[in-house]
Amino acid sequence: MTTWTDRTGLSSRFVFGCLQLLRFGWLEMVSCLFPAFLFAGLAVSKYVDLPIARYDALLLYCLVLTLLFWLVRLETWREVAVIFGFHLVGLGLELFKVHVGSWQYPGDAVTKFAGVPLFAGFMYAAVGSYICQAWRRFELRVSGYRPIQTTVLAVLIYLNFFTHHWLPDLRIPIAIGLLVVLRRAWVFYTVGVRRYRMPLAVSFALIGFFLWIAENAGTFLDAWNYPDQVSVWRIVHPQKFGAWSLLVSMSFVLVASVKSLEGRLYHRGTSATVEISPQHDHANQADR
Repeated sequence: MTTWTDRTGLSSRFVFGCLQLLRFGWLEMVSCLFPAFLFAGLAVSKYVDLPIARYDALLLYCLVLTLLFWLVRLETWREVAVIFGFHLVGLGLELFKVHVGSWQYPGDAVTKFAGVPLFAGFMYAAVGSYICQAWRRFELRVSGYRPIQTTVLAVLIYLNFFTHHWLPDLRIPIAIGLLVVLRRAWVFYTVGVRRYRMPLAVSFALIGFFLWIAENAGTFLDAWNYPDQVSVWRIVHPQKFGAWSLLVSMSFVLVASVKSLEGRLYHRGTSATVEISPQHDHANQADR
């Protein structure tokens, strides 16, 4: 099939490419609404005196934010359930990591348990919210996805965050296994009138990179501190970028389980990078 850009000159293709980049950036920005509001809350709570403890206020704020997203239908009840599931997954990891001294949360709070404020799980839930929002706005679908193998590896990745404190660290072998399982998995997404694709493993790495940037922002705002950041803020070790890229697989598995139930997981339709016709768009709507 000949695309619209094939029938135009280089100048028009350049302009079209710039517009697509702007569209992509806008969709990414609105998909990050929950993380953006979360970081706004972190910033305000750091520099504004509050009538209650900071972490208590942040927990109430995140609960209200989640309820608001559901009420205005930015997220479905299934997506909210997945987000809270990832909240619990993250909270379990936080409790362990704080116990072994990997990082700490400064300040006291009523809703702080074993050194971990309950709001902390929402930082993981924000990742799930982003994936849910991006799935809808980009019309994400995947092909070549192997759910059982990916789920097993995602669980092993999560367990390794605990066991590597006593047993050999297996993150590299597990990461290689994940790359093998995902070698034929592609994620399809729509920007404007065009359909694109990228390797699913690449999307994990990209999300992990931006999560590493977000982690730097979070520690700068004193949401939590690594041992070398207690006296003076330092950039988070780049090794955390890899850890986040691996942990994204757990978030994806949880969201994919919901999208599978909704019939919005696997790719059906035209190939990538071709113009989407109105007939195809209506067919996609009917397929959902």
